[in-house]
Amino acid sequence: MAEKVNKCVIIGAGPAGYTAAIYAARAGLNPVVYTGEQPGGQLTITSDVENYPGYPDGVLGPMMMEDFRKQAERFGTEVIYEKIEKVDFSGPIHKLWTQGGDEVLAHSVVIATGASAKWLGLESEKRLTNFGVSACAVCDGFFFKGMDVAVVGGGDTAAEEALYLSKLCPKVHLLVRRDELRASNIMQERIRKTENIIVHWNTETDEILGEKEVEAVRVKNNKTGEISEIPIKGFFVAIGHRPNTEIFKEWLDMNDAGYLITKPDVTATKVAGVFAAGDAQDYIYRQAVTAAGTGCMAALESERYLAEKGIE
Repeated sequence: MAEKVNKCVIIGAGPAGYTAAIYAARAGLNPVVYTGEQPGGQLTITSDVENYPGYPDGVLGPMMMEDFRKQAERFGTEVIYEKIEKVDFSGPIHKLWTQGGDEVLAHSVVIATGASAKWLGLESEKRLTNFGVSACAVCDGFFFKGMDVAVVGGGDTAAEEALYLSKLCPKVHLLVRRDELRASNIMQERIRKTENIIVHWNTETDEILGEKEVEAVRVKNNKTGEISEIPIKGFFVAIGHRPNTEIFKEWLDMNDAGYLITKPDVTATKVAGVFAAGDAQDYIYRQAVTAAGTGCMAALESERYLAEKGIE
C-alpha cells in the first residue's frame, strides 16, 4: 500500500502535462508526472513545429517536448515513465494505480492524457507520416503551400481542414465515403462555395502512393468499384480524434465523444481536486499552445485548491 500522499500528480506528458508540472513545481507542489505510453504526446509524431511561440526557426516536435521535460525537471518535477491505468476519485485522497500495479495517492490530480488522431489503418499512411501524411492541417498545412492536397473525412473536422488548406493550396480534394457530408449545414455551404475544393463522393482511400514522400492517392468509388489515382503532395486524415479518457468514465463527466467536461472558464472537473487540461478536454482548438495554456491554468487551480485545504 502507498503511504506517501503527493500534493500533485499529473497524468500525461505532452504540452499540457509538462506546463502544469513547470507551474506546480515552481509553486512548491513537488509534482510527479506519469508519462503514459507516449511521453511527449502527439508532438512526438510531429516533425517541424513552426507555430509555437519562442522557436523562430521552428523545432522538431520530439525536441520541443524534451525542452519542456528538462524545464519541468529543472524545478524539481519527478518524471516517471509509467502509465496510470486505473483511478479511484471517491474520497478526499485520490487513488491511482500504475500499469505495474503500484498505488499512488494524491491530494490533487491534473489529467493531461491528450487525444489520439483516428487513422485509416493503411500501411502507407503509417510509413509516410511526416512525409506528406498528417492529421493536422493547421500544424502542417503551411508546408504544402502551392501544392495539391487531399483531405479524407466527411464531418466538421474534415470540412474545417479542407477550408483551411484551400487558402494555401491550388486544389484540395475532399474524399468522402458517403454521398453526403456529415458536417454542419454552414460548413457544407462553405465547402460548396469554395471553388478549389473538389469533393469526391462515395470515395474510399485504397492506398497512399509514394516511396519516400506522398506523390498521389489511389481511391475507389464504393458505388461503381472504379479505381483512380489523384496526384497530390499532402494527405490529411480528418476522421476525428479519440480522447484518452477511458479510465475516467466512472468518475468524471464527459461528452458523447469522450472529452472531459470542466466547469466554465476553469479546468476543474466535478470532483474536487481533479483538473483536466489539454486535448483530453479541448475538442475545439487542439493546439500545443492552447494545451500549454490550460496546463498552466490547471496547476494554478491545483495550487489554490491545496491552499484552501491547508495542505502545504
